[in-house]
Parts: sequence; C-alpha cells; structure tokens
Amino acid sequence: MKAVVLAAGEGTRLRPLTEDKPKGMVEVAGKPILTHCFEQLIELGADELLVVVGYKKQVIINHYEDEFEGVPITYTHQREQDGLAHALLTVEEHVDDDFMLMLGDNIFEANLQDVVNRQQEDRADAAFLVEEVPWEDASRYGVCDTNKYGEITEVVEKPEDPPSNLVMTGFYTFTPAIFHACHLVQPSNRGEYEISDAIDLLLQSGRTIDAIRMDGWRNDIGYPEDRDQAEKRLQGEVDSEMAAENIATSE
Repeated sequence: MKAVVLAAGEGTRLRPLTEDKPKGMVEVAGKPILTHCFEQLIELGADELLVVVGYKKQVIINHYEDEFEGVPITYTHQREQDGLAHALLTVEEHVDDDFMLMLGDNIFEANLQDVVNRQQEDRADAAFLVEEVPWEDASRYGVCDTNKYGEITEVVEKPEDPPSNLVMTGFYTFTPAIFHACHLVQPSNRGEYEISDAIDLLLQSGRTIDAIRMDGWRNDIGYPEDRDQAEKRLQGEVDSEMAAENIATSE
C-alpha cells in the first residue's frame, strides 16, 4: 500500500523554528517530524512514500533524497497552499489503489494499524483515526458525527457549533474515489479546498467511511509548545521501554 504524506506547509505558527526549514523538518526528540511519519508508515507496510512538498521543499528533498530505509520516495509539488484536498490531487497520477494518508505535522503513538486493517477488509471505502476532545476545543478541528455502527455520517471543518466532540486526527485510508471528490470541492470560507468537504461528498455519494477511535496519543505540532509536549511524551515512552528491558534482563 502506498502512503501519502502532506508536507507542503510553511508552519508560520512554529516560527522561529521554521524560518529556514519547512514544518516537517522541525526536530522532535532528535529527528525531523517527517522521519517519525516515515518510520510509522513503513512499519504499517508502506511500499512507496508519496511526499507532497511546497515551502522550502529542497530542504526535504536534499535530506531524504529518493528513498528512506529502502522504501522509494516520490515527491510532488503543491505550488500554492490551497488546502489539503488541493495538496492530495498532486499525487493522483501516482495512486491506483487503496492508500494511507498522513499529515506530515503529526506525531502518533496510537493504533494506526487498526485503520489499515479496516481498509483491507473491503467493508469501508475509507477509514479514519478519530479522537474525542473537550467540546470547547472541537471547533478547532474537522469534526465527525457517527451512527451507532461507528460509520461517519457527517464531517464539518472547524464548525462554530460542532455536532460532536469527535475529531479527525490526521491519519486516513482511502480508495482512489477520494480524488474524484477532491476535483469537485469548491473553496471554503477560508479560501481553501478542504479535505473535509471532499469526505462529505464521498458520504453524499453513498460511500461507507468508518471511524476508528484512537487508542494512544498524538500531537499535532502547530506551536513550539506542541513540539515540547511531544518530546516529553516520546521520552517517557523510551524511559518506560528501557525500564521494562532492565526488569526483563534482571529476571
């Protein structure tokens, strides 16, 4: 399965960390965010990485070149920052089967494999990792509503009055049908082609999309304090693993 990573963003809220590099190259726990993304996607079975670049793209290309850990990388260029649906269309010609999509500014320690497994069951046309957030925070995200079967019935981008507190996390699986939906999307009030609007079009066409609730954690690295929190979480997990290994060794 191919994996698409969206890494074209400038990361203005992360300045000064992004003055000389794109957001995906900001280091968390000693390595770029994109390295964390690539490692997880390869662990999930990615056999090709399709990386959408834009702002200071050459920094990413020079760093990773044409492969990562033996897995080939193909780069596409989003010339204008016109939204995630617009970015996704840059890889359309490279995808002809189910694929993974990860936003390249997230750090995950969660059940991503459950999303991939659901996609491979052929029961759903797409699957998303979702999490519950405080109601007062839901309006910052793409908000999902679900039925009793755990299928998504509605997706709304940053709503003033959220229909639920269940939000998309930045990891998805799709069939190529998402590209047709992206072509039909119109600019939102923010002037962007929103992935949530494309997803809503899939729902309107009768496609089945499953919500997989997150078991674990993730950090959306939007501000310097988000990076600091992710580092603490990762360091805590490393410390726990080392402690477990020490106990096992001493037994």
